[in-house]
Amino acid sequence: MLKTEMVLASENPIIPDPSELILGIVAFLILLFLLKKFVVPRFEATYEERAQKIEGGIEKAEKAQAEAEKALSEYKAQLADARSEAAKIRDDARLEAEQIKTELREQAEAESQRIVAQGHAQLQAQKAQIIAELRAEMGRNAVELAGRIVGESLEDEARRRGTVDRFLSELETAGSSNGSGK
Repeated sequence: MLKTEMVLASENPIIPDPSELILGIVAFLILLFLLKKFVVPRFEATYEERAQKIEGGIEKAEKAQAEAEKALSEYKAQLADARSEAAKIRDDARLEAEQIKTELREQAEAESQRIVAQGHAQLQAQKAQIIAELRAEMGRNAVELAGRIVGESLEDEARRRGTVDRFLSELETAGSSNGSGK
């Protein structure tokens, strides 16, 4: 039994056999060469491609962001222009409304003055007509009364007018002296 124990002691399962060790190193080197020759370049190409896509995406996103900011600033400028234009239109409309209101007021005042003047003219015409009618009536009455008082006929037109005019002027002087004495 000693012999089997020695054989077992010389064959330690943790320490590999030198031939296995050499074969493992050669297989590892072949695997390492194959990985470096074929697999690593594909990984690097794929990695590079993805990195470029990501960088391109970032550049596109930055461009899109810049375009969006530019569009936003243009929109804000257009909005400010539109607001200032609207304010200008509103102010112009107010001024125009004030002008129209002033013109209408002036037209109304002119029309009112025209109506008042026309009314005064009509009143003056009516007053003159009434005075003429009253004078004629008073003249007829005065001629009739004078004819009765004097006892003669005042049918003669020239006489009658002279008498009426004298009578009316006497009334006016008497009326003005009485009116001023009041």
